[in-house]
Amino acid sequence: MCAALLGGLGACGEDPDEGTNGVGKLSAEQIHRRTTAAAGGARSVRLKGNLISGGHTYTLDMRLTAEGGTGTVRTKGAAFSLLRVEKHLYLRASAAFWEHEAAQAKGGGSAKSAAGKLDKKYVKVPPKDPSYQRLSLFTDKKALLDGLLGLGGEVVDAGRGESGGVRTVRVAGDKGSGARIDVSLEGEPYPLKLRRAGDAGTVALSAWNAALDLKEPGLDETVDYGDRLLPQT
Repeated sequence: MCAALLGGLGACGEDPDEGTNGVGKLSAEQIHRRTTAAAGGARSVRLKGNLISGGHTYTLDMRLTAEGGTGTVRTKGAAFSLLRVEKHLYLRASAAFWEHEAAQAKGGGSAKSAAGKLDKKYVKVPPKDPSYQRLSLFTDKKALLDGLLGLGGEVVDAGRGESGGVRTVRVAGDKGSGARIDVSLEGEPYPLKLRRAGDAGTVALSAWNAALDLKEPGLDETVDYGDRLLPQT
């Protein structure tokens, strides 16, 4: 009777988790713990998508390791590249970007005149510069993943889905009204997609454990003003 009702499309009692990594059988809390642990233990990851924070929208495409990261950030019509190798952080942007930054800076006359020389150069960001902490966050694998993957309130099952052709199980915070994570049902239970609560952005997570060789730029590509990001008058 079961076979007749299904019309030959599937066997009665078929296991939907057959051929998966098995995390779909766990509770939502357990799935969340497993995926955050897998993410934290990975050597590298690529984050690509949009984040809304403090009223600003940031479009990211970053590749990260525990030692640093590299990639691009766009916000408010501005675009720049970041490269961090250990504690050394570099910002690369167009002359127009630096002209705008110089206009905002105190004593920006010298900085504005230098904007053309900074075009597409790697400008070293001094650790004591106020922008260092803010910019380095975009290159910090642990800080970004901790912030993105944390689910507030009660974590619940949010059904099944797919991301990039990979089957996923979904978990969501705040009893389903919070952020939602798509967790891979194939291989390691890595998080593959995050939708933040309140439509505050969606990020795809991929290239887990992919090789990423971070190297500091050559001297001919670098501008270093010592303890300042830009020259002062």
